[in-house]
Amino acid sequence: MESENVTIQTQDGPCDAFAAYPETDGTYPAVLLFMDAFGVRPVLRDMARRLAAEGYYVLVPNLFHRNGPAPVVELPDLGVPEAREAFFREAGPLMRALTPELAMRDADRYLAFLASRPQVAPGPAGTVGYCMGGALAVRTAARHPERIAAAASFHGGHLVTEEADSPHRLLGQVDAELYFGHADQDHAMDARHIARLEEALDAAGVTYHSEVYEGAAHGFTMADTPVFDAAALDRHWERLLDLFARTLRG
Repeated sequence: MESENVTIQTQDGPCDAFAAYPETDGTYPAVLLFMDAFGVRPVLRDMARRLAAEGYYVLVPNLFHRNGPAPVVELPDLGVPEAREAFFREAGPLMRALTPELAMRDADRYLAFLASRPQVAPGPAGTVGYCMGGALAVRTAARHPERIAAAASFHGGHLVTEEADSPHRLLGQVDAELYFGHADQDHAMDARHIARLEEALDAAGVTYHSEVYEGAAHGFTMADTPVFDAAALDRHWERLLDLFARTLRG
């Protein structure tokens, strides 16, 4: 794989990002990968390379770029409760400051950057998000229905809220096929929320698949956290690669 650090100009300044793509000549469907709360780091770069190896140009932007280049907050040993609590004391305000309006303003620039890359094929793009990134993947699909053909969320949180712009209220704007891989017993997306999400998906007529990874905790895809589940990660790759193969590669 080829990989590089790139800079994307946003309305609020430069955004550092990581890109991975096949080293062979040619053009490839674009995939926008939205990070989890722990930020752009080696495990996400490895996941981007894994996806790129299947024939995609993958972009992983630092969503907290307004606060500096990644890592904005250093990732501690998350198995130590005190260290985890200290991390979220720093990262929590960054997450709250990234409003849907700001995130989607950035997403416009991310997609424009992807369209400008010589390795990116014209045509449909995909997006995938983890944890906080799951909602952003759905929001991007709703904002850019002409561009996004597939969007996936893994252990995504707050997909159903009481806000007027909750992701589940935007589904009528989506043309993409959607996939949701929910964590079991996830307080940010519990069984009640999943049921409401699926009701909204059905009402909107969206093509989708939604499933709960039994026994998998929130964050199950991330190999650098104590909740990592190798079997669930493998299942995630099966679902994600199948989705993108059908919708982005034809």
